[in-house]
Amino acid sequence: MTRVLAGVKVVELAEYIFAPAAGAILAEWGAEVIKVEHPLRGDAIRGLARLGGLAISDARNPVIEHTNRGKRSVGIDYATPEGLALVHELVRRADVVLTSYRPSLRARLKIEVDDLRAINPQVIYARASAHGDKGPERDVGGFDVTAFWSRGGIGHSLTPEGFDAPMGQGVQAIGDSIGAMNLAGGIAAALFHRAQTGEPTEVDVSLMSTAWWAGGVSVNIASLADKVLRPRMPAWGNAPNNPLIGNFRTSDGKAINLFTMAPGPHRESLFKVMGLDDMLADPRFATTEALIANWQAAGERIAAAFAARPFAYWREQLRGYSGQWAPVQSFLDLLGDEQALANGMLAEVEASDGGEPMRIVRGPVSFGGEAPPGSRAPEASEQTEEVLLELGLDWDRLEALKAAGVIA
Repeated sequence: MTRVLAGVKVVELAEYIFAPAAGAILAEWGAEVIKVEHPLRGDAIRGLARLGGLAISDARNPVIEHTNRGKRSVGIDYATPEGLALVHELVRRADVVLTSYRPSLRARLKIEVDDLRAINPQVIYARASAHGDKGPERDVGGFDVTAFWSRGGIGHSLTPEGFDAPMGQGVQAIGDSIGAMNLAGGIAAALFHRAQTGEPTEVDVSLMSTAWWAGGVSVNIASLADKVLRPRMPAWGNAPNNPLIGNFRTSDGKAINLFTMAPGPHRESLFKVMGLDDMLADPRFATTEALIANWQAAGERIAAAFAARPFAYWREQLRGYSGQWAPVQSFLDLLGDEQALANGMLAEVEASDGGEPMRIVRGPVSFGGEAPPGSRAPEASEQTEEVLLELGLDWDRLEALKAAGVIA
């Protein structure tokens, strides 16, 4: 893959998922990303013992791999004067500083934009936050479950009317991952701007702004109509007025989703693929207008046909359909999806424990027609000595800093 950010140096002063995932994307795009972690505990997310009821080991941590692959990790306590001086040396050589700390903590640690611009006037300063860097709640922290899913309106909008409680966030770190792409894109744009004008800038992305962008069409409709559009309760069969939209059960209990918004051009193709040729001659379905008028009868025929054969049959048969459809899959199913694999959406990386390779999802952007390379996340502080030697420190100095607890 073309390493579009080759030569770009990023210093990451961040924890958990949102900002580090943006750093992982930048690393996939070719940047050198140095992750600065606490020398004793590392990134707080390394202490995650369970996720979704599953036990997680340090050496095979799917969250760490998602957010930190391709980086180098340096253990520095920059709450100490000696540690802060080392971070300043890293920043002096950096193009980008990426942080997720709240404003009060950034000020206390002396890593605010003005502090670091005094060291490197050209550095791009990128902030990941829960609710944005302005306003009365700029210093209030949050996770994607709170700022993206709950406050951002996503959970409410995905809760069908009639539910007694709001939907829980079933997809882990979804807001973090979407926000990370927004942040990585913003950093890339800031790098382009600096290259064109010589001016560095600040980049801000919040989990709440990410939710508003992801739900932008729905937010705009709510603003226009003073109404929130919410999904129907899950049900089999077609949507009202369009028999070519809906979830249809197959004979083995799985599901095929049709979502053909314009049924007219695809009506004939679907009937032929499904063996329903007689519907072409039926005056109730012979034209688009008639099909829409008789949507219930048409939907019953389509549902009955799907119910007569298994999922695998329909998945193959519908390859000849001209309209839009999809097999309804789980993430486990996706691991074997030939289309996903052909496009390099999954990578195998070595595991820290030396066992079987881990499979991880690559970033969604590729350049030059090639998938980004797969590489594992570093262990906490794995490259401390390597990076600090590159800064010009000698072994005696490293040993003294280790003895003082400044570095790991």
